[in-house]
Amino acid sequence: MRIIGLAGWSGSGKTTLVTKVLPRLIARGCRVSTIKHAHHGFDLDQPGKDSFMHRTAGATEVVISSAKRFAILHELRDDPEWDLPDLLAKLSPVDLVLVEGFKRDAFPKLEIHRVANGKPLLQPDDPHIVAIACDTPLPKAGVPVIDLNDIEGVVDVLLKHAVPLQPVAAAMRSA
Repeated sequence: MRIIGLAGWSGSGKTTLVTKVLPRLIARGCRVSTIKHAHHGFDLDQPGKDSFMHRTAGATEVVISSAKRFAILHELRDDPEWDLPDLLAKLSPVDLVLVEGFKRDAFPKLEIHRVANGKPLLQPDDPHIVAIACDTPLPKAGVPVIDLNDIEGVVDVLLKHAVPLQPVAAAMRSA
Protein backbone atom coordinates (compact mmCIF):
# COMPACT_ATOMS: atom_id res chain seq x y z
CA MET A 1 0.00 0.00 0.00
CA ARG A 2 1.17 3.50 -0.82
CA ILE A 3 -0.09 6.84 0.48
CA ILE A 4 -0.34 10.41 -0.75
CA GLY A 5 -2.44 13.32 0.43
CA LEU A 6 -4.38 16.17 -1.10
CA ALA A 7 -4.13 19.24 1.12
CA GLY A 8 -5.49 22.72 0.83
CA TRP A 9 -7.75 25.29 2.36
CA SER A 10 -11.52 24.83 2.45
CA GLY A 11 -13.00 25.67 -0.95
CA SER A 12 -9.84 24.84 -2.88
CA GLY A 13 -11.44 21.90 -4.70
CA LYS A 14 -9.90 18.90 -2.92
CA THR A 15 -13.04 16.77 -3.03
CA THR A 16 -13.79 17.71 -6.63
CA LEU A 17 -10.27 16.72 -7.62
CA VAL A 18 -10.49 13.41 -5.74
CA THR A 19 -13.69 12.53 -7.62
CA LYS A 20 -11.95 13.29 -10.92
CA VAL A 21 -8.72 11.38 -10.25
CA LEU A 22 -10.34 8.25 -8.76
CA PRO A 23 -11.74 6.92 -12.08
CA ARG A 24 -8.42 7.65 -13.82
CA LEU A 25 -6.44 5.81 -11.13
CA ILE A 26 -8.82 2.85 -11.35
CA ALA A 27 -8.51 2.87 -15.16
CA ARG A 28 -4.74 2.55 -14.67
CA GLY A 29 -5.28 -0.61 -12.62
CA CYS A 30 -5.05 0.85 -9.10
CA ARG A 31 -7.27 -0.23 -6.24
CA VAL A 32 -7.79 2.99 -4.26
CA SER A 33 -9.18 3.86 -0.84
CA THR A 34 -9.70 7.33 0.55
CA ILE A 35 -9.65 8.90 3.98
CA LYS A 36 -11.37 12.26 4.44
CA HIS A 37 -10.92 14.42 7.52
CA ALA A 38 -13.96 16.36 8.72
CA HIS A 39 -13.53 19.30 11.09
CA HIS A 40 -16.99 18.82 12.54
CA GLY A 41 -19.28 16.07 13.74
CA PHE A 42 -21.11 14.11 11.08
CA ASP A 43 -23.72 11.39 10.85
CA LEU A 44 -23.90 8.55 8.35
CA ASP A 45 -27.06 7.13 9.79
CA GLN A 46 -30.37 8.94 10.16
CA PRO A 47 -32.70 9.51 13.09
CA GLY A 48 -35.35 6.81 13.25
CA LYS A 49 -33.17 4.17 11.56
CA ASP A 50 -32.13 1.11 13.56
CA SER A 51 -28.41 1.92 13.32
CA PHE A 52 -29.03 5.43 14.66
CA MET A 53 -31.00 4.02 17.59
CA HIS A 54 -28.28 1.47 18.36
CA ARG A 55 -25.62 4.20 18.36
CA THR A 56 -27.59 6.71 20.42
CA ALA A 57 -28.51 3.98 22.91
CA GLY A 58 -24.81 3.62 23.68
CA ALA A 59 -23.19 1.13 21.31
CA THR A 60 -19.52 1.89 20.77
CA GLU A 61 -19.58 0.38 17.28
CA VAL A 62 -22.47 -0.33 14.97
CA VAL A 63 -21.94 -2.40 11.83
CA ILE A 64 -24.47 -1.87 9.05
CA SER A 65 -24.30 -4.57 6.39
CA SER A 66 -26.06 -5.38 3.14
CA ALA A 67 -25.33 -7.33 -0.04
CA LYS A 68 -23.77 -4.18 -1.57
CA ARG A 69 -21.67 -2.65 1.26
CA PHE A 70 -21.01 -2.44 4.97
CA ALA A 71 -20.13 0.42 7.26
CA ILE A 72 -18.77 0.49 10.77
CA LEU A 73 -19.79 3.48 12.84
CA HIS A 74 -17.49 3.99 15.79
CA GLU A 75 -18.74 6.43 18.38
CA LEU A 76 -15.87 8.18 20.16
CA ARG A 77 -18.07 9.72 22.88
CA ASP A 78 -15.48 11.53 25.02
CA ASP A 79 -12.45 9.65 23.67
CA PRO A 80 -9.94 11.68 21.63
CA GLU A 81 -10.13 11.79 17.85
CA TRP A 82 -8.18 8.99 16.17
CA ASP A 83 -4.98 10.00 14.47
CA LEU A 84 -4.17 9.18 10.87
CA PRO A 85 -2.01 6.08 11.58
CA ASP A 86 -4.84 4.50 13.60
CA LEU A 87 -7.32 5.20 10.79
CA LEU A 88 -4.95 3.85 8.14
CA ALA A 89 -4.58 0.63 10.14
CA LYS A 90 -8.33 0.03 9.74
CA LEU A 91 -8.17 -0.01 5.92
CA SER A 92 -8.21 -3.17 3.83
CA PRO A 93 -5.16 -3.58 1.58
CA VAL A 94 -5.24 -1.53 -1.64
CA ASP A 95 -2.64 -0.13 -4.01
CA LEU A 96 -3.09 3.53 -3.09
CA VAL A 97 -4.63 5.52 -0.24
CA LEU A 98 -5.63 9.11 -1.03
CA VAL A 99 -5.89 11.23 2.11
CA GLU A 100 -7.97 14.39 1.91
CA GLY A 101 -7.15 16.75 4.72
CA PHE A 102 -4.81 15.94 7.60
CA LYS A 103 -2.70 18.78 6.20
CA ARG A 104 -0.58 19.02 9.36
CA ASP A 105 0.57 15.38 9.21
CA ALA A 106 3.99 14.36 7.89
CA PHE A 107 3.46 12.48 4.63
CA PRO A 108 3.71 13.47 0.95
CA LYS A 109 0.93 15.77 -0.22
CA LEU A 110 -0.23 17.50 -3.36
CA GLU A 111 -1.38 20.99 -2.44
CA ILE A 112 -4.62 22.11 -4.10
CA HIS A 113 -4.65 25.89 -4.46
CA ARG A 114 -7.07 28.40 -5.97
CA VAL A 115 -5.88 31.99 -6.07
CA ALA A 116 -9.49 33.25 -5.84
CA ASN A 117 -9.73 31.79 -2.30
CA GLY A 118 -7.35 34.49 -1.11
CA LYS A 119 -5.53 32.05 1.16
CA PRO A 120 -1.75 31.67 1.32
CA LEU A 121 0.05 28.64 -0.04
CA LEU A 122 0.71 25.86 2.46
CA GLN A 123 3.86 24.81 0.60
CA PRO A 124 6.41 27.24 1.95
CA ASP A 125 5.68 26.04 5.48
CA ASP A 126 5.11 22.34 4.76
CA PRO A 127 8.16 20.37 3.57
CA HIS A 128 5.90 17.39 2.78
CA ILE A 129 4.18 19.14 -0.13
CA VAL A 130 5.70 17.60 -3.25
CA ALA A 131 3.78 19.62 -5.87
CA ILE A 132 0.94 22.12 -6.24
CA ALA A 133 -2.14 21.79 -8.43
CA CYS A 134 -3.32 25.33 -9.14
CA ASP A 135 -5.64 27.24 -11.44
CA THR A 136 -2.93 29.88 -12.05
CA PRO A 137 0.80 29.58 -12.78
CA LEU A 138 2.96 30.05 -9.69
CA PRO A 139 6.45 30.94 -10.98
CA LYS A 140 7.87 31.46 -7.47
CA ALA A 141 6.67 28.13 -6.05
CA GLY A 142 9.38 25.99 -4.53
CA VAL A 143 7.92 22.76 -5.94
CA PRO A 144 6.52 21.70 -9.33
CA VAL A 145 3.17 23.29 -10.25
CA ILE A 146 0.58 21.51 -12.38
CA ASP A 147 -2.61 22.87 -13.90
CA LEU A 148 -5.54 21.95 -11.66
CA ASN A 149 -7.53 20.94 -14.75
CA ASP A 150 -4.84 18.56 -16.07
CA ILE A 151 -6.33 15.46 -14.44
CA GLU A 152 -3.99 12.97 -16.14
CA GLY A 153 -1.04 15.11 -15.04
CA VAL A 154 -2.38 15.20 -11.48
CA VAL A 155 -2.71 11.41 -11.52
CA ASP A 156 0.90 11.16 -12.73
CA VAL A 157 2.04 13.36 -9.82
CA LEU A 158 0.04 11.34 -7.28
CA LEU A 159 1.48 8.04 -8.50
CA LYS A 160 5.03 9.40 -8.75
CA HIS A 161 5.08 10.80 -5.21
CA ALA A 162 3.02 8.21 -3.31
CA VAL A 163 5.17 6.39 -0.78
CA PRO A 164 4.87 3.06 1.05
CA LEU A 165 2.36 3.31 3.87
CA GLN A 166 4.14 1.37 6.62
CA PRO A 167 7.21 3.62 7.05
CA VAL A 168 5.03 6.75 6.96
CA ALA A 169 2.62 5.37 9.57
CA ALA A 170 5.52 4.24 11.78
CA ALA A 171 7.17 7.67 11.55
CA MET A 172 3.89 9.41 12.45
CA ARG A 173 3.43 7.14 15.47
CA SER A 174 6.93 7.88 16.78
CA ALA A 175 6.65 11.66 16.25
